Amino acid sequence: MSKFNWFSGRGPALTQQQLERRQALAEPAALDERPLREQRFVVLDLETTGLNMRRDQVLSIGAVVIENGAIELSQQFERTLHRPDHHASASTLIHGIAPGEVARGVDPAEALLDFMEFVGDSPLLAFHAEFDRRMLAGALKQSLGYRLQHRFFDVAEIAPLLCPQSRIRQGGLDEWIAEFGLQVQQRHHASADALVTAELSLMLFSKARRQGVDSLIELERRLSSRRRRQQAMSL
Repeated sequence: MSKFNWFSGRGPALTQQQLERRQALAEPAALDERPLREQRFVVLDLETTGLNMRRDQVLSIGAVVIENGAIELSQQFERTLHRPDHHASASTLIHGIAPGEVARGVDPAEALLDFMEFVGDSPLLAFHAEFDRRMLAGALKQSLGYRLQHRFFDVAEIAPLLCPQSRIRQGGLDEWIAEFGLQVQQRHHASADALVTAELSLMLFSKARRQGVDSLIELERRLSSRRRRQQAMSL
């Protein structure tokens, strides 16, 4: 099927089928009072060509689902995106995605449509979520002309909120893995990092319920209050 530029001749070239899929993507659900156990979350991790959010690109997407208070292993997502101009760099030593694997990857528009259909209307969880949110938003805009509006919750922000006794304040995922004694077989791989982030999230949600935080609305309220306190302390 031939491609055409559907966005005033300036946007990405999409097939009619891709355009129809883009138009059918679910709107994000509003935050509500449902208990966390009844909420569906998509836990996301990205591997990228680097850490520059303006210049670098998404190489792979890994995600798992938390639903009914458990990780649904039947709902997992993994795609490596085709990047024809990608070359090995310092980041390759971290994520281990060889240029050949990227060259055999899925067309970015197809991979991103697959992912957003997988997400549906669910909120997303990620560790250092702002990076993932901005990288995903940039990829969606570039490849699909799609504006990301789904809510992201940052596990790196939730953890110190619910674990005030911990000495970790701005630690990475490895520090929180050690704090909770999680066993990890692999790191710096999108699917593996998404899975361990989901395991950490479930342990944090258990703490949240014991602290009277049992909905996304209440969690957002507590996070916003913490942000305001931190901002006031920095003045």
